[in-house]
Amino acid sequence: MLPVRDGEAYLDEALRSLAEQTHEDLEVIVVDDGSVDRSGEIARDWAHRDARFRVVRQEPAGFVAASERARAEARGPYVAAMGADDVARPRRLEVQLAALQDEALTCCGGGVTFFPHVSDGLRRYETWLNSLTTTETAERDVFVECPIGHPTLLGRADAIRYRAVDWPEDYDLLLRVLRAGGRFRNVEELVLDWRDHPSRLARTDPRYSLEAFARCRAHYLRPRVEGQPVAIWGAGPVGKLHARALREAGVEIMAFVDVDPRKIGKQVYGIPVLAHTDGPRDGIALGAVAGAVSRARLRELAREQGRRDGVDFIAVA
Repeated sequence: MLPVRDGEAYLDEALRSLAEQTHEDLEVIVVDDGSVDRSGEIARDWAHRDARFRVVRQEPAGFVAASERARAEARGPYVAAMGADDVARPRRLEVQLAALQDEALTCCGGGVTFFPHVSDGLRRYETWLNSLTTTETAERDVFVECPIGHPTLLGRADAIRYRAVDWPEDYDLLLRVLRAGGRFRNVEELVLDWRDHPSRLARTDPRYSLEAFARCRAHYLRPRVEGQPVAIWGAGPVGKLHARALREAGVEIMAFVDVDPRKIGKQVYGIPVLAHTDGPRDGIALGAVAGAVSRARLRELAREQGRRDGVDFIAVA
């Protein structure tokens, strides 16, 4: 499934990477979402040369509508997402399909490397994403960020559905898969070169803002925490962000817990900030800090309290 709008700069390279897959039994469905550049021409040229390529033209309707159109056009039991500006490694579909079938996964992703210019933040995200190679780690960190890079998504066709929301559609999809009892992970092999550039959707669409991610988490956290006392471990920017989103979703926060003596004893949004030693021992603890090191420390403190990761301690970021 490859939706594109005005992607002529990179589309030919993306399509070539699919044509050169070691798993050759595939169909490539390009949905031209109202392009005014040469995207449609490039896609049609590939379709003329390779019978596995099909092009669907529609008026501009956006990513969700284009992705759903591609999914509806797909004829196989599995569907794979692909970005019009990214490059699939030759063994991408082969190794992902093997994992999906051998392990009875609902969907899976794979290792990525960002290019051409990579910030420290993107490199940290890349490292984190590439570490989620078991179903346990992917589920454990599902409220940290979307645990599968969407351009690497491969899943069972009956489990993949996009919907219009005011937060990231790919994250929403994975959280719905999890809620339905699905299983997923990233394969260990690098399967995609993920191109970062200023016009990438994640950089331009407000649905990919920090606030939108927090709203998404709050929506799916609410049924998991409802009826239980909720404490947010971390009274810094990440904790405050999620407190606002959770309260807007109707979740009551009983306390913030922090280790910074400058914050302890104060209030945030009228909620007391307690020391870790004085914080509640029952209910749900949401570990809301930035960075892998701080998150690991909170997990250690949670284990000392006898909390179970993903059950009564949930990491968010």
